Amino acid sequence: MKKKIIITIDGWSSCGKSTLAKQLAKMLGYVYIDSGAMYRAITLFFLRNHTDWTDPKEVKAALKQIELHFEYNEKSQQSEIMLNDENVEYVIRDLVIAEKVSDIAAISEVRKFAVAQQQRMGKKKGIVMDGRDIGTTVFPDAELKIFMTADIATRVERRFKEMFEKNPNITIEDVKSNLEMRDYIDSNREVSPLRKAEDAILLDNTNITMKEQLDYALKLYNERCGK
Repeated sequence: MKKKIIITIDGWSSCGKSTLAKQLAKMLGYVYIDSGAMYRAITLFFLRNHTDWTDPKEVKAALKQIELHFEYNEKSQQSEIMLNDENVEYVIRDLVIAEKVSDIAAISEVRKFAVAQQQRMGKKKGIVMDGRDIGTTVFPDAELKIFMTADIATRVERRFKEMFEKNPNITIEDVKSNLEMRDYIDSNREVSPLRKAEDAILLDNTNITMKEQLDYALKLYNERCGK
């Protein structure tokens, strides 16, 4: 039996990080942890409770009221985020959340809170986690790190298709401006900015299929595990 490892997948918004992470986890029998969903759930809590996230005291008080974990949904066949025992997997995909999540994820106390929970989840290894700083901050010693990218036009098109199903009133211009804003915030924040870890493998999926990228990731996994 192969030893269990930690696989991190970082990269820009709408590069298909979560799709690849879910596929890999399923193929390997690993646990998939969606770090983006954790930040979105925190954002949802702040918005629902009118938390002033510019006030450090309010942020700390709000974080003390948040409990996050993932539960496997037999129907959807995926792990879904639970916020204080409420399944918020679909609520957090709203554009209102998308517009605020990068601001809230940039707050030092929020990142410390989320990172501590993520590291706790990864103690037993056998996990695939995607996000912005997983290979650099959360699991710097992960055995396999992948950094995903794609050109902006491709990412906008993918994101638009995904969001249009849930919100037919959205425009491609809305999606483009939201992505560009998130890219800027993610790469310029003071705490754990988005960057490629030195030992991460770059995966540009602009012109490859989902099957090709999964095959490539599995090849990297087998190399790491000595198959």
